Amino acid sequence: MQEFTAAVLCAAGAEKVVSNELKKCIPPESGNRKGNLSFLESGYGRVRFKTDLAGLYRALLSLRAADRLLLEAGAFPAADFDALFEGTAQIPWEHFVPRGLGLTVSKVRSNRSQLRAETSIQAMVHKAAAKRLCDKYGMNRLPDPGPDGREAELRVYLEKDEALVYLDLSGSPLFKRGYRPTGGMAPLRESTAAAIILLSGWRRKFPLYDPLCGSGTIVIEAAMYAWDMAPGLGRNFALSALAFGDRQLEETIRRELAEKVDFTRRFRICGSDADEKAISLAQANLRRALSLAGPAAGKSGDTAGIDLRVLPMEKANADFFAGPSAQNEPGFIITNPPYGKRLGDPAEAEARYREMSRLGTAFPGWKLALITDHAGFESHFGKKADSCRELKSGAVDAYLYQYEKL
Repeated sequence: MQEFTAAVLCAAGAEKVVSNELKKCIPPESGNRKGNLSFLESGYGRVRFKTDLAGLYRALLSLRAADRLLLEAGAFPAADFDALFEGTAQIPWEHFVPRGLGLTVSKVRSNRSQLRAETSIQAMVHKAAAKRLCDKYGMNRLPDPGPDGREAELRVYLEKDEALVYLDLSGSPLFKRGYRPTGGMAPLRESTAAAIILLSGWRRKFPLYDPLCGSGTIVIEAAMYAWDMAPGLGRNFALSALAFGDRQLEETIRRELAEKVDFTRRFRICGSDADEKAISLAQANLRRALSLAGPAAGKSGDTAGIDLRVLPMEKANADFFAGPSAQNEPGFIITNPPYGKRLGDPAEAEARYREMSRLGTAFPGWKLALITDHAGFESHFGKKADSCRELKSGAVDAYLYQYEKL
């Protein structure tokens, strides 16, 4: 059984969530086969681990809070360009990149290293990898990308004159599930929404409300989690186009995960927004999410238990939810209010934060998890959070404020 070293890239602050997800999606045992998962390290926005090929496919299909999955192709000292070229050329690229597939170096990062010119590093790594592949396959040059644009994608990280070369297994980022062709004016990444939900501690037995739902990302990610629907079921991955990919194994794992989806589960999830167009977009995204499980899904579903409506936050209260009252069964408010950068302006965002203070009256005893880039949110909201952690959401340095009881 071949073992691979891989790394998950995620929002900085979500590493623990990803580690817990890996433990669940790559179980200790699967049928008569022993599981294969060992952790190496967890750092700023990255979790490194070892697993087998089945584990790589399970991670690609199942991880909710991940942005990318990378294979560690090689690591070596690279204090100069000669060492960078030779180290890259020693990597057995023919084991990874099949004949007929092109190659690109998509990203370079250099930190505290003598080699700092990223475009030169990029060119040298591509030259060395391409030369080895051409020598092995008896070609003069690597092929150009095909009509679908596919090619093997490398990433190079230099840290203290040590090079780490990764091969991308994801293709498009993992947060692109396929249900949100457009995200609205200021979309929250699907993976970040999932991380917030998992960090909040929400479970489907509790009501969940997003008072500023926009295109519905938090509501839909919560529903997919409650349905036990793997987020990668509706998309493809770069791994299967690589030399060591196994489409039959991938389809076996896909069917196994699809059969776990249970659309008959009932829960109380509600999103509201004052913008009717946003609600229409959220409803369309929800319908697309339902379809992603495919025909192998164990039970056909509908959107019962998910309420999306045009309603300003100021008019919402715990009566939204059927079943026991909020006093007997407090729920969770999980939301992503406007930051005042891409949408609106800071003054408008701060006014919205002050308006949100009424949530304590409308939803007494409920928990609140909220992400924003505003370091002074608590002063406008009027209550100090029980916890606040940095959570880098895409290019934005954000904060996740959590209140255990409103």
